[in-house]
Amino acid sequence: MFNLVALGGTFDILHRGHDALISKAFQIGKKVIIGLTSDDFASKLVKEHDVYPYDVRERNLVAYLNEKGWKERYEVFELNDPYGPTVIDRDIDALVVSEETLRTGLKINEIRHKKGFPHLVIVVVDMVLAEDGLPISTTRIRKGIIDREGHLIKKITKVEDLL
Repeated sequence: MFNLVALGGTFDILHRGHDALISKAFQIGKKVIIGLTSDDFASKLVKEHDVYPYDVRERNLVAYLNEKGWKERYEVFELNDPYGPTVIDRDIDALVVSEETLRTGLKINEIRHKKGFPHLVIVVVDMVLAEDGLPISTTRIRKGIIDREGHLIKKITKVEDLL
């Protein structure tokens, strides 16, 4: 088990994929720091949909974390860039990423190396698939194709609706 584990995300609509990512961090870490993208940073990300405001996302994330019983083991902070404290806090031991954010994790280790910091152990969590075999995503939830658990709720009539 690591002393301090980091992860980050927009966490717009919490779903089963987020649960896998966050749960892994708590499985391997005594304490977990969670970067929640600021409204400004979220607006710069390539999203096909609007994103709930930071205060709503933070309230939902904190409620989820407390419901899971992790109240004393986490800290949520506002993330204004892709790296957050991982490039300034040498005490972070590990980083939990999804397959789609692995590249950012590798870049973080490059930056840490240049600063003389120890590399982070990068733990990659597989994408959680919906019933249709495609990844669960907030975009697909917002389009009404799947629910937060990955169950299909919309009959697909066009290929574009799958993505």
